[in-house]
Amino acid sequence: MNEMFDKVKKNLIWKSVFRRDYRNTVRDRAAAVFGNVFLHLHPVKVRESAVKLRYTWGMGGITFFAFIILTITGIVLMFYYHPTVSHAYEDMKDLEFQVPYGVISRNLHRWAAHFMVIVVMIHMFRVFMTGSYKAPRQFNWGIGVILLVLTFLLSFTGYLLPWDQLGFWAITVGTNMGAATPLLGYQGPFSELLHITPYNDVRFALLGGATVGGNALLRSYIWHCIAIPLVAIILMAVHFWRVRKDGGISRPQNN
Repeated sequence: MNEMFDKVKKNLIWKSVFRRDYRNTVRDRAAAVFGNVFLHLHPVKVRESAVKLRYTWGMGGITFFAFIILTITGIVLMFYYHPTVSHAYEDMKDLEFQVPYGVISRNLHRWAAHFMVIVVMIHMFRVFMTGSYKAPRQFNWGIGVILLVLTFLLSFTGYLLPWDQLGFWAITVGTNMGAATPLLGYQGPFSELLHITPYNDVRFALLGGATVGGNALLRSYIWHCIAIPLVAIILMAVHFWRVRKDGGISRPQNN
């Protein structure tokens, strides 16, 4: 078996995928990590003090785990969902009563979303209280703040997708707040100066119209399932990479 595996590793196709072997030397192991796009995001070595739960709480990793659950369950739900006014609510009921394990998939997605919002806020709190945002981590702190906002936006855009009363009025209230935003909404300060009207402000852009309807549902679906997750995945990759480049996971000053 070992001889056959050695022959496979000598194959040109294998070498084109895995550029280096994991030999038992520090230099070769580091080179193998540097040559792998996935392993490269993780540091070659991690200090023991940096991964103690009493310091990091493991909130960053738990947040990413929740995002993975949301991605998997979200893809499953997309197979049974139509982002239209006539089918959205019926699809939710079919998931609950007709689709095998559909109610489990939907509840996993919903509660993982709530869990991720809570955990990412705890993660930001921990980073702030331990001073892990200070030099040289200022840039990565900024990336984290953007990811926090994207998490809130993912939760907000997902509210409308079941097309029930809760989602309808939540989006109505939220977009009305956008209408009163300075420089962006037609009800906000300086709207007359900038010639902002109910038909060209941020609320109109979010809803695709003047009222919460089919266009708003479709736009929420696209933002929730494609646009925001794509941006979040890119920024998470940058976030993990910068953790490594900035010296690894932050640790107590005396370690």
